[in-house]
Amino acid sequence: MKNKRYFPMFVDLSDKNIVVIGGGNIATRRVKTLLQFTRNVTAIAPAMTPELMELGKAGLVMIKYRNVKRSDLSLAYMVIAATNDHKLNDEIYRICKEEGIYVNIADDKEKCDFYFPGIFMQDELVVGITASGLDHKKARKVRIAIEQAMTESQDED
Repeated sequence: MKNKRYFPMFVDLSDKNIVVIGGGNIATRRVKTLLQFTRNVTAIAPAMTPELMELGKAGLVMIKYRNVKRSDLSLAYMVIAATNDHKLNDEIYRICKEEGIYVNIADDKEKCDFYFPGIFMQDELVVGITASGLDHKKARKVRIAIEQAMTESQDED
């Protein structure tokens, strides 16, 4: 199957409920990125990185130290499944599709309504970069190049 192109759309998440399922490094990175756009993030996992736990203690993220329940997804605008349990990820995907909730299964690009972009932000400027889920290293290189160009441009002003 030919790789699908995803429309780059910037969405106001400030009042949207985001659920991140998983407590590892990927979930932590996703939560940290999302916190730049909303404070309505809930992380659900029986175990979490120390950094994610600290974000919860600081009141920046709602933390639920347990397995996910179907009811956790009911009010979500967007769900990110970043677990290492493929069966659980498949179940989350199925439920989200049934309920019309945007879903991203972090380790399966075929089960993503959206890709999580590399992001560069400077003042009011927000740049999102994706390689359509095919080449994360290439997308990261482009993000770094944009960051360097913006920094150099700012230094010239």
